[in-house]
Amino acid sequence: MVGETVEKKLYNAASEGDLTTLQTLLQEDPYLVHEAPFAYSRNLLHVAAMHGQAAIVEEVLKMNPRLATSLDSKNLSPLHIAAAEGSLEIVKKLLSLAPEACWWRDCHDMNPIHIAAMNGHVEILEELLKESHLPAMERLHRGQTVFHLCVKHGQLTTLMVLVDKLGELVRAKDDDGETLLHLAVRSNQLAGQDRAENLA
Repeated sequence: MVGETVEKKLYNAASEGDLTTLQTLLQEDPYLVHEAPFAYSRNLLHVAAMHGQAAIVEEVLKMNPRLATSLDSKNLSPLHIAAAEGSLEIVKKLLSLAPEACWWRDCHDMNPIHIAAMNGHVEILEELLKESHLPAMERLHRGQTVFHLCVKHGQLTTLMVLVDKLGELVRAKDDDGETLLHLAVRSNQLAGQDRAENLA
């Protein structure tokens, strides 16, 4: 069992990028890299990814590369978190060890490609699509596509990247029969309406 003081020091080191403190703590007790549980059953890798600490991610992965495949209590992998936070360097490191995580779905049924698209992280989206286009074609709640998700969250730049890569999904309808144009109009995405009309 990890003491509260050690746990706090570890969390602070991972979240603030304090590599020296992290290395000291892990030298004193190497099992901490495997055992230190944080909120939502997250580990050091989740914490470092959440705070964009690439050096910490690299150090933790050296000690335990299997953490790249770990899930927290919300079914978030470190790749989900890095895709949400926008750290391209961390995404590349995680993809090299766990490319299969592109397919994994969190508690909201979204994979890392969905999350990157929804948050407007174009470079990360392009990096994930290099691995495979197929996870981007996975349907969401009520049959929505990643295109629907982009329109819903006002991410027209990521939408255009996806249209370029996955044009065949543009005319897809969700379970309510809504296309991208329907959703754009209903969501009052007037700035992107002309673009959506060109896609439909």
